Order: sequence, then structure tokens, then C-alpha cells
Amino acid sequence: MANLTSVSGFLLMGFSADRKLQILHALLFLVTYLLALTGNLLIITITTLDHRLHSPTYYFLKHLSLLDLCFISVTVPQSIANSLMNNGYISLGQCILQVFFFIALASSEVAILTVMSYDRYVAICQPLQYETIMDPCACRHAMIAVWVAGGLSGLMHAAVNFSIPLCGERVIHQFFCDVPQVLKLACSYEFINEIAVAAFTTSTAFICLISIVLSYIRIFSAVLRIPSAEGRTKVFSTCLPHLFVVTFFLSAAGFEFLRPPSESQSAMDLMFSIFYTVIPPTLNPVIYSLRNEAMKAALRKILSKEEFP
Repeated sequence: MANLTSVSGFLLMGFSADRKLQILHALLFLVTYLLALTGNLLIITITTLDHRLHSPTYYFLKHLSLLDLCFISVTVPQSIANSLMNNGYISLGQCILQVFFFIALASSEVAILTVMSYDRYVAICQPLQYETIMDPCACRHAMIAVWVAGGLSGLMHAAVNFSIPLCGERVIHQFFCDVPQVLKLACSYEFINEIAVAAFTTSTAFICLISIVLSYIRIFSAVLRIPSAEGRTKVFSTCLPHLFVVTFFLSAAGFEFLRPPSESQSAMDLMFSIFYTVIPPTLNPVIYSLRNEAMKAALRKILSKEEFP
């Protein structure tokens, strides 16, 4: 396997070499993947069929679910197959595609979370101008920008990462082709291009984070001026889930990508990689739907087979 990977691909070490643990990992990932698949497909279906949910907020939520669906499908099915077949080999082409789609979708997720925070800011702080600012044309342009920005980010990382000469055995201590793990295989003198791309991506993510924080500072300052306790509760129930998703995703991804590289992979490293690759796409449908009365009403219509208006 070492000779094979040195020529044509990489060896993903995954979570364990023990066969029983590999089967357990495959089953857990399979259950998680099916839950994410079901939850996100339900949101996409509900927001498409129910015309009462054809507002900017649910339009962005539908695209977030589509992103989550694609995002978890980039890494988890491959990992399940590797564990079941007891074979961690991944070809060079597969690894390049995995890095491209992973970075592209992760970047698009950060961008759409930023757009969603701005949507909440306009809805709460400028309600009289909401329909003018967040008109359908502006929403479509925002989503085009989200997808294009993600694609360009993925293209830059994939092109730079795999143009760097690799030194030593091509063994990746992760369950997918993670960028920090791939960079550990690079010759030390060839890092400058990737550092420039990583700095640009990190700066863009930081700008998105600042925009989200500023939006929520203004939102919470406006909410605290609402005299009705019921009104404050309604706003908080809408905004806090989104803030939780943003904090969870960016903190886990930031820890993994910004920490100093280490020679060996620990269980904590694998755990943090799960925190930003598997858990957010699985929890997002629950977080966004659990306390949303419109979503729950639409879901009840689907389960009872009622017609949508």
C-alpha cells in the first residue's frame, strides 16, 4: 500500500485499524448521514412546496440545506466505504476533487451564514424597508455570489495544494483529504503559495465573522428595546439558533485550520474534524426547524398529506 500511494494516491488512516471499531465507525457515520440526508431534504421539500415559505429567509434556508447536503456527501460516504472495505486508499484524482468540493462548500457555507445574518438584521432593524432591500432579484444575486465565491475558493486551494511537490509517504491521518493533513506531506520550501491562499481565505472568513457579529450586535440592541416580552422571545428564538450554528461551525473549523501543525494525529484532532464536517449538516435542520412554527406546520401538512396552499 505504501508503494502504491507513493505513485498514484494517498492512504487515509481513518479512526482505527481495529476491524470492529471500523465497522462501528461505518454504522455511526451511516446513521448520521441518513439523518442529515432526511432532515435537509425535508427542508428543501417543504420550502419548495409551501408558497407561504417563499420569503427571503426560507429561500436562504433552502440553499443552506442544499449546501449541507452536498457538504456532508463529500466526505462521509467515502469514509463509510473505506471502513466497510477495510481499505483507506484514495486516488489522486479523488483527493483533488474532495479538497475542491470540501473547500468550495465550506466557503459557501460561511458566505450564506453571513447573508442570513444580514437578512435577519434587515428584517428586525429595518422592517419597513425589508421587501425593498431583500427583493427576489437581490436574493438571487446574493446566492449566485455565494456559490461563485465558494467555487473560486475551492479552485484556488485545489490548484495550489496539488501543485506543491510532496515529500515522504502519502499517508493522511484523517478520514478524508483534509487540507492541513495534505500540507504536512509537502516539501517545506514550497509552502509560500498555499500560505498566500490560506491567508486570503482566512481574511475573507474573518470579514464574514465580523459582519455577522456586527449584525447581531445591532439586532440584540434593537430587540432589547422591544417592550413586549413575547416579541423579544420570538426574535430570540429566530436569531439564537442561527448564531449557534455560526459559532459552532467557525470555531471548530478555525481551531483545525489555524492551530500549529503536529507530527501525529490525536483523537482530539479527529473529533474536531467531525465537529465541522459531520455535526453541522446534521444539526442544522433540527436547529432551524425545532422552534419554527411555520416549518412545523408545513411538516405536519406533509405527514398528514394535506395540500399546500
